[in-house]
Amino acid sequence: MSDAYDVVVIGAGIAGLSAALYTSRQNLKTLVISKDLGGQLNMTTLIENYPGISKIGGPELAKRVEQQARSFGAEIVFDEVDEIVRDGNAFIIRTYGGDEVRALAIILAFGKTPKELGVPGEQKFKNRGVSYCSICDAPFFKGKDIALVSWGDLAIEPATIINGVASRFYWIFPGDEPGVEREFLDQLLAHGKVVLVPNSEVVEIRGSRSVEGIVVKNRKSGEVREIPVSAVFIEVGYVTKSDFVRGLVELNERGEIIADWEGKTSAPGIYAAGDIVAYPYKQAVISAAMGVAAALSATSYVMSLKGKPMKTIIDWKAHK
Repeated sequence: MSDAYDVVVIGAGIAGLSAALYTSRQNLKTLVISKDLGGQLNMTTLIENYPGISKIGGPELAKRVEQQARSFGAEIVFDEVDEIVRDGNAFIIRTYGGDEVRALAIILAFGKTPKELGVPGEQKFKNRGVSYCSICDAPFFKGKDIALVSWGDLAIEPATIINGVASRFYWIFPGDEPGVEREFLDQLLAHGKVVLVPNSEVVEIRGSRSVEGIVVKNRKSGEVREIPVSAVFIEVGYVTKSDFVRGLVELNERGEIIADWEGKTSAPGIYAAGDIVAYPYKQAVISAAMGVAAALSATSYVMSLKGKPMKTIIDWKAHK
């Protein structure tokens, strides 16, 4: 990863990935920073109303657009933005992982952010064993003991992925059952890796340089015990988390970013797209289109800064 980019896209849902596809295809040096891959798409097991595709899973759609963006040179890192500071005609973006990059333009497309547990150790070990995206990070812990905090439909995909890589898999959930179909659960249990931890919650994440264990409390008995693991995956839904751009761009009372139809926000050089924008229709195809609009606007802005102003970008090209 370099330290200077034309465009930094924050968020790797369908809006952010679509934006990155377009800016990178226009030969702009593009970096995507995101906590996970897919965002809200990871909560959608079947999409039947995306134009041109009869049926597709949300994570698969995200993966396809990711591959397209990467094919044109977009870089993607899994981290979380802590701060954005304007520096003349550029911006400085700092992450919780300790990286600092510069960009001429920013596209805010982080949608709804994965929910956190809010327990001691969670912030300290982000990207060091604490993850909110099993698709992104589970392969890094192959052969290790792993914990998953999730339940219901949200847990199906991460449970499947983690079960495929873990040596032992502790599944922590607040009820008597994890809330999935019995057939699916029986299939997982048949592998002999899964340890169910019902009626429980993680109250602390421990370690030195990285995660070494979690402290779990039984909600019924009050019993507290430590479970040694190398990673804990937290997949319990999403929330709007826009405080880090408050004061930088205009927000509404719900914390959504106010942007026009071109993706322009109240701050020159900062664009927004997807579910984080104050727009009533939260659909994948709309978010993708918003990402493209923001990308084209950002491209025009960056080219102007480089002394190559352009009024309209014609993206339809004939190929021989």
